[in-house]
Amino acid sequence: MRQHVPGTSRESGLSTPRAAGFAGVAFAVLLGAAIVLVRTALPSGDAGGEDVTLDEGGRTALSAAVHVVPFAGIAFLWFMGALRAHTGEAEDRFLATVFLGSGLVFVAALFGATAAAGTVLASARPEAFGRHFAYTLLTTYAMRMAAVFVFATSAIGRRLGVLPRPLNAFGYLVGLALLVVGSSVPWSELVFPVWALVISLYVLRAARRGPQRARHSDGSA
Repeated sequence: MRQHVPGTSRESGLSTPRAAGFAGVAFAVLLGAAIVLVRTALPSGDAGGEDVTLDEGGRTALSAAVHVVPFAGIAFLWFMGALRAHTGEAEDRFLATVFLGSGLVFVAALFGATAAAGTVLASARPEAFGRHFAYTLLTTYAMRMAAVFVFATSAIGRRLGVLPRPLNAFGYLVGLALLVVGSSVPWSELVFPVWALVISLYVLRAARRGPQRARHSDGSA
């Protein structure tokens, strides 16, 4: 008898989870690169309201980050699809709502922070308001929504048994870090793309092993 494998579909096989899993890897790489570029261009963040001179290298780095983030957001939507496909048909509606809601708000806050950062490019000495607004959206709102997204994903993975316990525990630690210290510790935002990369690699591995399990089940039926 054919057995259902988490993250697979009898009709469409594994093409969607596999493609979206690669999108999750792309999201992790693009978001990580964007965070590094922004931190490199404006290492002092909002600088406590002080004037900051943006040199040519900083302007180039910030411009690259502004152009990269939209693609990271698009890849994140595919990443969300990969995680939902991996959980299979058994889905908790409450957790699914939190999962989707936090993910969409994260993308909206990320795009808003990027738009605010883009205004900094208009001046060689960016105003404190623009810097503070961009960093607040990124480190306070976007990263806290990312924390909720990580918590929801880990809870779904634990309840449905589609993620191993070490990954669930890692997710809870990442969520706590983003929720508690995300706005006060520089570079702590990088734990989110790292988590996304680890989860995506696991989903890809599960997608690759799925056909082998399905063929084994067919042969033993």
